[in-house]
Amino acid sequence: MVSALFVIHNGVYFNLPDVDPWSLKRDAMRYNGPNPVVAHPPCQLWGAMAKVNYARWGGEHNRPGNDGGLFAHAFQAVNRFGGVLEHPAKSYAWPAHGIARPIPFQWTPTGTGWTCEVWQSAYGHRANKATWMYYAGQNPPFDLDWSRPIGTHQIGYPDQRGKDRNKPTLPKKERLATPIAFRDMLILLAQHSKPQLTTTPAH
Repeated sequence: MVSALFVIHNGVYFNLPDVDPWSLKRDAMRYNGPNPVVAHPPCQLWGAMAKVNYARWGGEHNRPGNDGGLFAHAFQAVNRFGGVLEHPAKSYAWPAHGIARPIPFQWTPTGTGWTCEVWQSAYGHRANKATWMYYAGQNPPFDLDWSRPIGTHQIGYPDQRGKDRNKPTLPKKERLATPIAFRDMLILLAQHSKPQLTTTPAH
């Protein structure tokens, strides 16, 4: 059994026989084991736009990193119980929590775990969606699909350098959604983190 933390209520982690989903509605901050976890802590206050919004609007609720301990709780859960955490590439949560910057196309040791960058386009997302992951467990992580297929769509604001620099922008729901193949890989990684479960994906 794997526990999925900070996931969308009634999203892709629900109604699976081997997953115990914890949405914000269930209060994932109360999770205290014992299952390995797949953690998706909210990222809005850890990206470049958080600094822009704070400079523009101010307010403690906009202060970068001021997420009420959500990322810290997810990070601690991965370290305590095993599993994997994902966040957008270049997340400021990495240096804030002492996680090394990933080396491209491989797992990078950091502290008592490993970190890497993958593109969710390799797992079916229509945008590149570069993603950083942190893994901890008693088994080393297995290799992922390190390919970087260029997505047909984009996330975020249009490029101001001209229309030829832009692709169609994904709607918010799809931007936030986890592709099924990516979800399955994360679940398998979390299961793999336990010593009695050493299954690796078929190639």
